[in-house]
Amino acid sequence: MPELIRPTGRLQSSWLAARDEWPPGAHQDGTGLRLAPEADLDSPEVFSAWVEQLHQQSDRSVAVGEGRVHATHWWIVEDDSYLGAIDLRHYLNDFLLDVGGHIGYSIRPSARRRGLATWALGAVLVEARAFGLDRVLVTCDDDNVGSASSIERNGGVLEDVRTTDTGIKRRYWITL
Repeated sequence: MPELIRPTGRLQSSWLAARDEWPPGAHQDGTGLRLAPEADLDSPEVFSAWVEQLHQQSDRSVAVGEGRVHATHWWIVEDDSYLGAIDLRHYLNDFLLDVGGHIGYSIRPSARRRGLATWALGAVLVEARAFGLDRVLVTCDDDNVGSASSIERNGGVLEDVRTTDTGIKRRYWITL
């Protein structure tokens, strides 16, 4: 049975195996990898420091830096196996309003087509409601049929499809 947990250094080897399933340089939404773009995450010390950065990003008393927002990160795991990541961005900046939304997620390639994204999104919607949000924006690439389906299954209402700096995006609002 999958569960959402806070990122942890103890799953480094499983996280690295998942990372290696992606093409080099592929964007993995919801992972927080942009906090460590050049870091050697193969190093246990560097990996632990990155995990700590992920935890700190949810602390509203800690500045997150230019162009970033506070966010809470979870890993999707099953039996100590990392399957993916999902994050809840506490508020939107201009970029997130246009492109990224409140919630980002990705599932490792070998764990797809199991309903994990739909399940994880539903679980994080509960967290968003508890956080005080009354609706959230969730986006996906226009050609990502699986992600669009996950969003729609969780009540997503399509606002529009637009061309952005990162490609064509489908933008959905989910009322909580």
